Amino acid sequence: MENAMFCFQCQETAGNKGCTRVGVCGKQPATANLQDLLRYVTAGLSAVAVQLRIEGKNVDPEVNHLVTVNLFTTITNANFDDADFYDRIKDTLKVKADLLKKVSATGSLPEAAVWESYDHAAMAEKASQVGVLQIADEDKRSLKELIVYGLKGMAAYMKHANVLKHENEEIDAFIQSTLAKTLDDSLTVDELVALTLETGSFGVKAMALLDEANTATYGHPEITKVDIGVRSNPGIIVSGHDLRDLEMLLDQTAGSGVDVYTHSEMLPAQYYPFFKKYPHFAGNYGSSWWKQTTDFASFNGPILMTTNCIVPTKNDYISRLFTTGAAGYPGCKHIPGGIGEEKDFSEIIALAKTSPAPTEIESGEIVGGFAHHQVIALADKIVEAVQTGAIKKFIVMSGCDGRMKSRSYYTEFAEALPADTVILTSGCAKYRYIKLGLGDINGIPRVLDAGQCNDSYSWAVVALQLKEIFNAADINDLPIEFNVAWYEQKAVIVLLALLSLGIKNIHLGPTLPAFLSPNVINVLVENFGISGISTVDEDVKVMAG
Repeated sequence: MENAMFCFQCQETAGNKGCTRVGVCGKQPATANLQDLLRYVTAGLSAVAVQLRIEGKNVDPEVNHLVTVNLFTTITNANFDDADFYDRIKDTLKVKADLLKKVSATGSLPEAAVWESYDHAAMAEKASQVGVLQIADEDKRSLKELIVYGLKGMAAYMKHANVLKHENEEIDAFIQSTLAKTLDDSLTVDELVALTLETGSFGVKAMALLDEANTATYGHPEITKVDIGVRSNPGIIVSGHDLRDLEMLLDQTAGSGVDVYTHSEMLPAQYYPFFKKYPHFAGNYGSSWWKQTTDFASFNGPILMTTNCIVPTKNDYISRLFTTGAAGYPGCKHIPGGIGEEKDFSEIIALAKTSPAPTEIESGEIVGGFAHHQVIALADKIVEAVQTGAIKKFIVMSGCDGRMKSRSYYTEFAEALPADTVILTSGCAKYRYIKLGLGDINGIPRVLDAGQCNDSYSWAVVALQLKEIFNAADINDLPIEFNVAWYEQKAVIVLLALLSLGIKNIHLGPTLPAFLSPNVINVLVENFGISGISTVDEDVKVMAG
């Protein structure tokens, strides 16, 4: 029976093989196919942009933004709205047509650069012809997907930097040239392996750009105690990753009597000095993204999804759910506004004023704010703890959370770690253990949260700094182990970035990616020591022994 769709880009893909009838994330076949087509026409647009640069002509930043937002939109559980994908495909074709008029030599451009149709039926037919399974060679398919997923994660970080007016033409040019290369069937496996590592290298640059954008705009994260209870005012909950959206909402709710709460990956906004000036910026509500169906139902007020991760639901809070940016969900109000534009959140605020206050689901606090600037400020204390043996190992447990029961492994692993280990975390994986109360070592908390998934960059910076402090010959000689959980494409670029820095022996779980062929896995194992996870007891012995 022919597949209605094929997608294996996330960790929860069906049977760890691929979703063929409907996505585990809730994505319908038509949506999945439109995402494939959007990726295809974006690669075609990128090929035209590459040719323009070869001819010495400039590519407008708006073209760069279109490419990155298009890729961001196709990340797992960011956008489920078919109408939005049709619009994006049409917009991309129009921009590509305009660029083609500026190209002198079009003879060598790939078919994706010249394909064009604005008819929905023709789009649907083309979408069925451009999916990942069209690449016959399993190893080339695997490597191209690994590269594309890295580009998707990189594009997400670039979009966040762009909205804060930070640009990098070199990174944009790389994203576009690499996306165009995925259309080239002549690339060898060795060339694709090299391109994979180069993608990781540019991933480091993209994360550094976003780190610069965030800290230049909002200050360096600082150690912060975040309330996880509720106040008596009505509230708006903000989920996702986009700090600029949060800033605009806080400005527009000032003096309104409405409080603003963070959720899931937006929690680290609480650590930035800039946001602490808002008295109505309340605490963090709820937990990881996959628990939003219960978190949002009990919150009572409106929800603003600024990026992924959206969980499809039939719960009545859907009438209170708003999306913006790359996020989208059919039946929800979408707040418009592109890069550099002000957004109008008045409809959300008006709804909040008529809503009951949030229902309290827990109390207490979370301590975070340990990004690289703050950790390096504590370097003397940390070095002393290592030299005296008070700290024996740092375990990097950055990454993603997810719905699978097997992810309880990460809670059990954190609980089983010896008392002389410190967990370095970022991303929503932290919700598996940040509320466990694991104590401290000489005043240093045993769970140090750097922030969002993109803030995994902090642990690379810290590792490089410790390498210098301890005069280590190799970064892998440090007392740092990596036990990384992944879910979607932003975790993929973090992994590739770590590999590009020479970090080896990373444990990746709860499963190895379905899109990696056996031969590609062997390359990662032989060259980088990549491995999966085992039992909690065995992995604690290996990593903390």
